[in-house]
Amino acid sequence: MALSRKEREEFLAEAHVAALAVGAGEGRAPLTVPIWYQYAPGGDLWVMTGLDSRKNRLIQAAGRFSLMIDRVEPTIRYVSVEGPVTGTTPATLDDLREISARYLPAEKVDGYVEFASKNHGEQVIVRMRPERWVSSDLGSV
Repeated sequence: MALSRKEREEFLAEAHVAALAVGAGEGRAPLTVPIWYQYAPGGDLWVMTGLDSRKNRLIQAAGRFSLMIDRVEPTIRYVSVEGPVTGTTPATLDDLREISARYLPAEKVDGYVEFASKNHGEQVIVRMRPERWVSSDLGSV
């Protein structure tokens, strides 16, 4: 059963690891990788990635990407969202802290932020406006 707009936006706003997909050029399957993301209902979503990463280069070339989020408990539910890139900006330490706090236990955030800021190179925030949605709750099969 398809989710209502409110249900799919609330589900997307939960902290799930997404599968990001972006076109990888003629003769190639889309690049599909796991990624952390941030989203609040009704707004744009954002991901953080390396400035010089293949993922960022492909997103910038395509001008759009999709995320697919799923879970299997307590019901089998998924949301897939696709849309255009609305902006790319340099990531800040505050952005890194925000996304880390979404996914990591509070006591692990500072250590991860310190490690990532020293070892992951220059990062960017890529924003996307959700434009097309596919969603379903299959219940407990």
